[in-house]
Amino acid sequence: MKTVRVGVVGVGHLGSRHLKHLLDLSAVDCAGFYDIDAKHSRKIEQKFGAKAHTSLAVLIDACDALSIVVPTTDHFAVAKECIESGKSVFVEKPMCKTLAEADKLIKLGKERDTVIQVGHVERLNPAILAIEDLALKPKYIESHRLAPYNVRGTEVPVVLDLMIHDLDVILSLVDSPVESMSASGVSIMTSSVDIANARLRFANGCVANITSSRIAKDFVRKLRLFQQDMYVTIDFLLGLTEVYHVLEAGERDPNAVFTAPLKGKNRERQIVYEKPKVYKIDALKLELENFVASLSGEQSPIVSGQEAREALRIALEIQEKIEQDLH
Repeated sequence: MKTVRVGVVGVGHLGSRHLKHLLDLSAVDCAGFYDIDAKHSRKIEQKFGAKAHTSLAVLIDACDALSIVVPTTDHFAVAKECIESGKSVFVEKPMCKTLAEADKLIKLGKERDTVIQVGHVERLNPAILAIEDLALKPKYIESHRLAPYNVRGTEVPVVLDLMIHDLDVILSLVDSPVESMSASGVSIMTSSVDIANARLRFANGCVANITSSRIAKDFVRKLRLFQQDMYVTIDFLLGLTEVYHVLEAGERDPNAVFTAPLKGKNRERQIVYEKPKVYKIDALKLELENFVASLSGEQSPIVSGQEAREALRIALEIQEKIEQDLH
């Protein structure tokens, strides 16, 4: 397989993880990185042995594709420069700060025939992959994503920082457009929204209730999914998936965890518990492997620019509703 030259823009906490994985991938000739902090760049260069470039333009010239891990406010400018040079990009979530920026990148990507992939890494969480084979038709979804306060990420509201993860996952699980929404939120530690709740109603009747907070005591990343005869719980942090199936009346299973009586003589239904096998993987590494394979057309991006744009659109609408209520 022909190797592809990939570089990293921004080597902070997450960017350095991108760099580490790209150095390890056999299909990648890591072209090094660029970071605006020269002192930090020297440390990363010494730690990983990757070349620190003196400017974004120099790095772009040395690459076929780039992984962009800079603050959200800089996503558009950096990605635009890369794509205009004919280079494919992997952009961490959220794709951009505005929908107009996302649309410009998608249009430019089509014009330059480049790949745009966005890092919604929860799509590859082992607990989510464990339900791929289930016949899912959710009627109600509830998610909680909570985190202790950390100054990193606060350049954007909690909706774009945390909630957008769950929005992307939920949009991928519900095969129907969003029909209506309501939202509320408050600012506590920052000048932006720190705690938010949104309720989405899809055209097929499914309802999703989503809560995100960056002012919590502990980390919580859970999703619960309800549908006819099935209840699924997912813990993104623990990589744990649990499935409860309701059997048809008259069906019996010796391993049932609960038997519920029904109206009528000698009628009851059983609930069976299943714990699907969850395989331990490095979701970020798998995501980057998919990006590299997408460059040659062997695979398609797990989250395309268009899919990321839809998650961003919903997130921005939620944020707008919250801001309207606050003012």
